[in-house]
Amino acid sequence: MTTLSERVFDPYDYAFHEDPYPTYAWLRDEAPVYRNTELGFVALSQHADVLNAFREADLYSSADGVSLDPAATGPQAERVMSFLAMDDPKHFRMRSLVTKGFTPRRVAALEERVREITHAHLNAAVEGGTLDFIDDLAGKVPMDVVSELLGVPDADRAELRRLADLVVHREDGVTDVPPAAAAASLQLIVYYLELIADRRTHRHDDLTSALIDVDVDGEHLTDEELCGFLFLMVVAGNETTTKLLGNMWWWAHEHPSQKARVLSGGVSMMQWVDETLRYDASSQVIARTLRADTILHGEELLAGERVLLLIGSANRDPRVFASPDVYDLGRDTADLLSFGNGRHFCLGANLARLEAKVVMEELLNLVKDWDVDPARSERVHSVNVRGFAHLPSTVVLR
Repeated sequence: MTTLSERVFDPYDYAFHEDPYPTYAWLRDEAPVYRNTELGFVALSQHADVLNAFREADLYSSADGVSLDPAATGPQAERVMSFLAMDDPKHFRMRSLVTKGFTPRRVAALEERVREITHAHLNAAVEGGTLDFIDDLAGKVPMDVVSELLGVPDADRAELRRLADLVVHREDGVTDVPPAAAAASLQLIVYYLELIADRRTHRHDDLTSALIDVDVDGEHLTDEELCGFLFLMVVAGNETTTKLLGNMWWWAHEHPSQKARVLSGGVSMMQWVDETLRYDASSQVIARTLRADTILHGEELLAGERVLLLIGSANRDPRVFASPDVYDLGRDTADLLSFGNGRHFCLGANLARLEAKVVMEELLNLVKDWDVDPARSERVHSVNVRGFAHLPSTVVLR
């Protein structure tokens, strides 16, 4: 029989990516404070501990980065993760500046444009009754929405999506950032610095121009700060929404009774969105750095240790969610942690949920049923993000 000391949680393991939830259950029940000395992290898996870490932002610091990846760890982390990789007061200043150009009004005003973007891809995607749900729809709409916000020209969007995919991809069992991911990150940074330089000279009606013009008590965002935010938008804002859409499509297909509720209008689109976020969060893992010694579950955690907050595990904790391994679109999802909590709560949460709602509403106006080919479906392999790279599907049109 395998003992506790023999079991290993490796977030880089491809087998773990295929189905992390048995590992999460073991961690919650037997090792709620799990230490991997080889990879240099402590993992917290219970909902209460993950929630507390989000809320105790002074103890669980973001300033060393929110990923295990070496290239996004330490002082350079904020260059690619913007205010996600900052603590107060720097975090508060940066987030306050960004929020001025990323207002609820600006997001709400996007709904009609999101519908137009969806329609631009939808008819071609479902024509003929077959599609790759990711390539033909779920990967295109979020990238176009983010690009529309930032002012990226149509002609550049497919290439930026390709680069964003490369940034998050990881090789099986390899902890270093692959050369292709590092090269893609550099290309994105160069692209966005050029975009910022152009907007400083020629303003447009886009978020990049709005952020350049933000003035709070005489403070403005620097080029480096702007670039970090734009990089964050294209990687975090785009990738996670693509994965959310794919997970909605996949899990409804895998649970016919829940798909029937969607198709009959027995549940709202937001219920479908939020239960998918709970059941299989697109953002599974986020890192923090402990700033002081603390005791948790009788275990001593030391200042300077990297701590992984297992969001995917917290969302399946039976202490909070009854029958957590059941995909139930009618459940109360108020306690889900997919967008974090506290001062680092995801600024783009409303936009992501809006996009998912609109895309699925418009899609189901055309489609009355669908099927997915599991044998040809492919998962993304990433430490932080969970979802699909390909979902070959067939649809029955109305």
